[in-house]
Amino acid sequence: MDTAIFSPSSLFHDEDDEGKDVEEANLNQLQNYEERTHTFAGVVLTIREFSFHQFNANLLWPGTFAFCEWLSQNRSLIEGQRILELGSGTGALAIFIRRFFGVDITTSDFDDEEVEENIAYNCKANEVKVLPHVRHTWVETFPVLEPDWDLIIATDILLYVKQYPNLIKTLSFLLKNYKQRNIKSEVTESSQHRRILTASGEELQLQQPVFLMSWRRRLGGEESLFFSGCEDAGLVTTHIGSRVYCISSRRET
Repeated sequence: MDTAIFSPSSLFHDEDDEGKDVEEANLNQLQNYEERTHTFAGVVLTIREFSFHQFNANLLWPGTFAFCEWLSQNRSLIEGQRILELGSGTGALAIFIRRFFGVDITTSDFDDEEVEENIAYNCKANEVKVLPHVRHTWVETFPVLEPDWDLIIATDILLYVKQYPNLIKTLSFLLKNYKQRNIKSEVTESSQHRRILTASGEELQLQQPVFLMSWRRRLGGEESLFFSGCEDAGLVTTHIGSRVYCISSRRET
């Protein structure tokens, strides 16, 4: 296990210049990186991760690998879609999708320059054109007033229970304010209404827009608060299988 970097000076207010220099040195030390090679559904990527970052956008978690494998087996859900990833972290999932499927994908994470710069670094390291990025902290108003992403994705983003209401607010906005692009004949009915079998064996029709999330971490049941919160917000949650969940806006029948 890596040793946590801890600065005792951070516990006290010190106006001494020497104390400030020590604090700056510690902050610089915290911004070290680790660069590792990972395999995602047969695609090898080199990903630079933060050794430490205040927003925790520094780790590749189990859901990323599992979701890449699941998507590779269900590519019809991805092809031809315009995609937004929430909580992109290192950008590994988005880079994999761009490499594997060649689709239009946008990354998004905290309103933080270092996170955005690291995603751009990882794009270049894997010979992918730097992906468009939206800086957005969930509690804030979403910066794109008319979202036109057909598919929203994420992996392992339910770690912070206190952020569930803010995440649900963001999802509700993206799903309920979707503005379909002016698309001509190249988009067929089958591409707008995709079908998949759920974990219970029932056929589910995915009508744009939808949110697909892979959740592999266990919190002891707290994640149920997220799903019940989605229901209260007028969203419908379906377990598709392999711990992949589909969330969409409740539509009038």
